[in-house]
Amino acid sequence: MSLPTLSTDASIQFDQEHIWHPYTSMINPSPVYMVTEAKGVYITLADGRQLIDGMASWWSVIHGYQHPRLNDAAKKQLDQFSHVMFGGLTHQPAIDLARRLVDITPEGLDRVFFADSGSVSVEVAIKMAIQYQQAKGQLEKHRLISLRCGYHGDTFAAMSVCDPVTGMHQLFQGTLKQQIFLPAPVTPWQEAICEEDLTALENTFTAHHHEVAALILEPVVQAPVECVFIQLITYVMSADSVINMMYC
Repeated sequence: MSLPTLSTDASIQFDQEHIWHPYTSMINPSPVYMVTEAKGVYITLADGRQLIDGMASWWSVIHGYQHPRLNDAAKKQLDQFSHVMFGGLTHQPAIDLARRLVDITPEGLDRVFFADSGSVSVEVAIKMAIQYQQAKGQLEKHRLISLRCGYHGDTFAAMSVCDPVTGMHQLFQGTLKQQIFLPAPVTPWQEAICEEDLTALENTFTAHHHEVAALILEPVVQAPVECVFIQLITYVMSADSVINMMYC
């Protein structure tokens, strides 16, 4: 059954009454704006105004909207098949992407697991880290170390490694797994790690090394202050079979 066409105002009214958007109230939602076109860095609204999308659609359109090369690749793939499950099956685009990823990553990072969102990739990484420890017979290693002021996603395991105080998931603290948190680094950018950060790192690993499966942090791209930790953390953890889960 076809639906009657609604005006822009009527469509927005339906949206406000029936669609839940992220990061807003379900009772008194923030206003939404109808998008009719997006190209390059610009989003065009139904009333003709144009916005510059400085957030790149939550970082998923970093090359801009309607990039010719990406559009052509998507259209070509749709003519073959839009999707096929990855359990027991494979296809050339996935193989080609994996080859490119293996080619640009350091030696030893030569395995690829595809996920469909940032939060899901964090969930997968956490599960892999815990499963790795279990496979080694180290069942007590099931907690993660994360940094305060960090954000890693909105699914359950991802929420558990977000900042438990200043983050936005306090409502779920009673149901989330209790992880271990390092203080946010205070070492200035591009300077040698300060004694305060070094002491916090050493004390945390001394107290919890026996139960830590992995440490998670997001370096360089969106949290450069964490970069001062990377080399030192890698050295400390390698001595105690702790997995370093860094991602961009």
